[in-house]
Amino acid sequence: MSKPTTSKPISLRQRALDCLARREYSLQELHRKLQPHAGEEDDLPALLNDFQQRGWLSDERYTEQIVHARKSRYGSLKVAQELREKGVDEALVDKAVAALSQDEEARARGVWQRKFGEAPANREAWAKQARFLQSRGFGFDTIKRVLRNDPDETK
Repeated sequence: MSKPTTSKPISLRQRALDCLARREYSLQELHRKLQPHAGEEDDLPALLNDFQQRGWLSDERYTEQIVHARKSRYGSLKVAQELREKGVDEALVDKAVAALSQDEEARARGVWQRKFGEAPANREAWAKQARFLQSRGFGFDTIKRVLRNDPDETK
């Protein structure tokens, strides 16, 4: 016979630690995730502030992780949008975009090469490839250079 288990409610602190043990979160994202579990006795802002003071919660580290994870598949526009949606400070977003913009065309060319591999044969194919790259967050000037296969074209 098995013993009946009595589940002890998980504290907000433990829930936050469990989340951070799995992956990085931005401050705002973790706040939204924990808010439904916070009781009247819980001080969620104080808890998150404590985590930041201890270095367990960092928007800078979160931004670096997202940039590293997304840079091979997405353009700077899409990465910036995702960071803004997660509540990352605009200064950190600008810094990430600046870092991604340095090799934007090479990354776009790599994404395009993996998906299509050959230059568009007609207007419809060009539009299809351009829409694909645009959906991946690359700017139109970069898309034009990639699809024209002209790395020296000026903006």
